[in-house]
Amino acid sequence: MKIVVIGGTGLVGSKVVALLSEHGHEAIAASPNSGVNTLTGQGVDAALTGADVVVDVSNSPSFEDKAVMDFFTTSTNTLLAAERRAGVGHHIALSVVGSERMTESGYMRAKLAQEKLIEESGIPFSIVHATQFFEFVKSIADAATVDGTVRLAPVHIAPMAAADVSTAVARAAAGTPSNTVHKVRGPEEFLLTDLIRRGLTARHDERTVVADPESRYFGALLTDRELVPGPDAEIFATTFDQWLAQQAAAPVR
Repeated sequence: MKIVVIGGTGLVGSKVVALLSEHGHEAIAASPNSGVNTLTGQGVDAALTGADVVVDVSNSPSFEDKAVMDFFTTSTNTLLAAERRAGVGHHIALSVVGSERMTESGYMRAKLAQEKLIEESGIPFSIVHATQFFEFVKSIADAATVDGTVRLAPVHIAPMAAADVSTAVARAAAGTPSNTVHKVRGPEEFLLTDLIRRGLTARHDERTVVADPESRYFGALLTDRELVPGPDAEIFATTFDQWLAQQAAAPVR
């Protein structure tokens, strides 16, 4: 199959392209750098010519409320229209576990808007809801840092490796449309405060992590389990310690 991966040069997208290629598919990495811009429409029709499947793992460069909403609605509408013209038979999108429960967050509202457009498009689809990536420990800490202290709500989280997220997305792309949401998570649960503290320690980052129930997570006030999927989620195997060991062993670039 010809599978076009929007955001195919990023953290998840590059791994999805590699996995699909290994399994004999014609996987095309599409991004602004390759002349495919889903905001302007530049290069989209050409990229989708002959495509059987489109995978969208692109992300907004800005998390500001209006900017992120504009990004996901514009890019998704552009893609869906081009898919209709090209006769694409399966649209896959990566979204976030708990998006429907965190509507105070502008980012989550934008992801929900993206999902609604896909669900109402008439194009067969599969949506993958993933928990937070291990790779985003530092960015979560940075977003929650005030005067050098990381303030986070002590809520549960079941994070996972980006490589496992990529596997879930690649499987969806190689399979038949589910026309539903498939949830995936890591094998362990942590308190968000403990996860970030451990991640920063592994990076030799000396910032203090403080439990603050009133601290917001990308704009959303959390209670306890918004970041954790239900029992129907697929559990992937990579633990946080295994991932940390892989990072420590990786060659310095």
